[in-house]
Amino acid sequence: MSVHGAHRVLRTPSRRISLRIHLRAAAVVLGLLAAVCGVALAAMGTGSAVPVDEVVTTLLGRGDAMSEMVVFELRAPRALLALLVGAALGAGGAVVQSLSRNPLGSPDVIGVNAGAAAGAVLMILVVGAVTPAAVTAGALACGLAAALAVYVLSFKRGVQGTRLVLVGIGVTAALHSMTAYLLTRADLYESQGAKVWLVGSLAGAGWERVWPVAGALVVLLPVTLGLGRSLAIMEMGDDAAAALGLTVERLRLALLLSAVALSGVAVSVAGPIGFVALAAPQLARRLTRAPGAGVAAAAVTGALLLAAADLTAQRLPTPGQLPVGVLTGGLGGIYLAWLLHREWRAGRS
Repeated sequence: MSVHGAHRVLRTPSRRISLRIHLRAAAVVLGLLAAVCGVALAAMGTGSAVPVDEVVTTLLGRGDAMSEMVVFELRAPRALLALLVGAALGAGGAVVQSLSRNPLGSPDVIGVNAGAAAGAVLMILVVGAVTPAAVTAGALACGLAAALAVYVLSFKRGVQGTRLVLVGIGVTAALHSMTAYLLTRADLYESQGAKVWLVGSLAGAGWERVWPVAGALVVLLPVTLGLGRSLAIMEMGDDAAAALGLTVERLRLALLLSAVALSGVAVSVAGPIGFVALAAPQLARRLTRAPGAGVAAAAVTGALLLAAADLTAQRLPTPGQLPVGVLTGGLGGIYLAWLLHREWRAGRS
């Protein structure tokens, strides 16, 4: 084991395998994980039926039948879904922002959310799908198709970040128009059901919504973390990355597909929850001050942001329970305005 500045290199006794760890980033991730656990426990203790101390007792296997029913059937699926969806959005957003070299680049911008939303509305209003699995499948397929269309339309001797973002904005606008048209053609009852999904909500979450995201994260997150080790080099530019032996375009496509798949699965089960994928990578970079995309830190930050937002939405004194997508959209708009103002001031200085 050896230390180089802010990094620590861990090697096996045979020295065939080594792992370089950024100490500040590792400390930040551990701190965020502790905060995630605290927010999850608070979310499962929301209300008066089963307070936080009884939630802990129940999770340790010493709760009564009523506590087990409330925690494991009602509250745990929603809390876990918030963590998984937030982690998927944060990781996907970190990759897209790094590939586009643009702080405004995120799956929200390049058409994934709009494609998934259009796919879900299409399944609900046109196909007549009523099962969550069918809506999820349609949303995921259309989200992936939208991202692929953005990639193809922005490809010209490679994919440049600015072109990717601009094409994504255009495709997103077209998909929003398609969704609005479908809503105007539907009857009142069907359009209301679609609008609830379009807001982005974790209400009524059951285990059938948790498993698709959990399975996707188990497969996609390790792949994204492995591929993401090259993002710091790719941020130096295509020529520099190619000179260092990377197959730039192939690696970019693989990273983009993994990010789109993560974001698409998240949106397909929870709706287009906005701005988590935009804000989480930025906040993670500021906390860790580490080079590269920081996929792991962004994933944990996204999980914390969405879990905290959903907990806040549940406790706000509104006439009905506020969908978490409304809260993240409002807070995200403020954050986006601040980010644009900061970029404008940086450009003038």
